[in-house]
Amino acid sequence: MMGPAHSLSGAAAWLGVGAAATAAGYAMPWPVLVVGALICAGAALAPDLDHKSATISRSFGPVSKALCEIVDKLSYAVYKATKSAGDPRRTGGHRTLTHTWVWAALVGGGCSFAAVNGGRWAVLAILFVHLVLAVEGLLWRAARVSSDILVWLLGATSAWILAGVLDKPGNGADWLFDAPGQEYMWLGLPIVLGALVHDIGDALTVSGCPILWPIPIGRKRWYPLGPPKAMRFRAGSWVELKVLMPLFMILGGVGGAAALNFI
Repeated sequence: MMGPAHSLSGAAAWLGVGAAATAAGYAMPWPVLVVGALICAGAALAPDLDHKSATISRSFGPVSKALCEIVDKLSYAVYKATKSAGDPRRTGGHRTLTHTWVWAALVGGGCSFAAVNGGRWAVLAILFVHLVLAVEGLLWRAARVSSDILVWLLGATSAWILAGVLDKPGNGADWLFDAPGQEYMWLGLPIVLGALVHDIGDALTVSGCPILWPIPIGRKRWYPLGPPKAMRFRAGSWVELKVLMPLFMILGGVGGAAALNFI
């Protein structure tokens, strides 16, 4: 899928988690619901860090472009080192390592560790990166005609304000993990969810997605998981633009309303 659809699906997924958490007795304070949805929207772009033409590659200027080149080469090296007899030859690493549950767990776990042990500046850095990506995904038309510096300033300002809101008692810094020293451990959850939602979205397209790597399926370790080929669509097609994106908006609205006990 394209960037805007990925971001919308990420935000909708977190709002759905918020509804489920409320039903299970772990209601999210509204700042956690809002911040988590924005983080998840940004994290839903991150697996395309292996693609030099993706939205994330231009989100942070030369830094993200260089990082995309490195991740592409790393992903390709991992693919070559672990592929089975049935896996096809490739010339790049797109839709390999960063499109797996392993990558999602590592990145989410790493961000939780950094948030708990790195203090306020680590939390601000995590928020900044994902809020910039959320702007690029959710407000993509405005972001493309705006300057990168304005997008970065919006991300930095929003990160500072939202971190201050979360720090206030009862606003969710200790949501779900409330033992002393576990503040912000939950930040990794929307990051894991966003990556997995991205992978599921890509699995619906023509090429499929190797979400389950390194678990072998048949003669392939990088099996492109997805529905029957007749049910798949091309990225950017009318199915994505006219069906899925409106559906994500509706589901997100319903999930957010349920999470806040409005319905």
